[in-house]
Amino acid sequence: MDQSDLMHHYSQQFNADLETLRTRVLEMGGLVEQQLEKAIDSLKQSEAELGEMVVANDYKVNALDVSIDELCAKVIALRQPTASDLRLVLTVIKTTADLERIGDEAKRVARMAIRSAKTDPGPNLYLRIEHLGDQVRQMLHRSLDAFARMDVDEAIEVAHDDKRIDREYESIMRQGMTYMMEDPRSIPLLMDIIWSARAMERIGDRCCNISEYIIYFVKGKDVRHTSLEQIEQEFGRE
Repeated sequence: MDQSDLMHHYSQQFNADLETLRTRVLEMGGLVEQQLEKAIDSLKQSEAELGEMVVANDYKVNALDVSIDELCAKVIALRQPTASDLRLVLTVIKTTADLERIGDEAKRVARMAIRSAKTDPGPNLYLRIEHLGDQVRQMLHRSLDAFARMDVDEAIEVAHDDKRIDREYESIMRQGMTYMMEDPRSIPLLMDIIWSARAMERIGDRCCNISEYIIYFVKGKDVRHTSLEQIEQEFGRE
């Protein structure tokens, strides 16, 4: 085998390794999306069994996180990536870390659902948290879709979604505090609902992080701690 054949083989294998990384991230994202969907459904339907399934399957998310990290370390050690290839590996590492944490938050929601399955929290606040859960689920789906296509415009839209989720979370918090002042007996149950809302708000933050990693990979600029207005001005649609 001459040198040109060797380099071609190396390049092909390197590309295969990078594509495997992207595929594994999307596999992990799909699993996390399923976990979140079941956690939210368990809360909406007061179905403890669904919540227990989420808790029991969290180890699968953790196992994927570890295996992807190991593959990233192998690619760095053997391929020594540079420029956009290195950015892709770093993007994968950061994205899987946030996906693992989204899995943890889904597990928290599931545990709250298990505890509240046999109680009646009151229809008004319950409908609000169901709506928040649906928004967060859609946001996670959009962030994974943006990752699959490395779509900067879609990533920016995800950041806009986060603003809406923050506003709804704050509204639920205010309403929950009002209910607790009116009826102190409701405090234990309402605290579970509030912590579920907090977990969903944190998921929104993690999805926003993923959108920032996408911009970093495509544009080569770290936009963490940068305002959404600045990001739009520099990278948004013209």
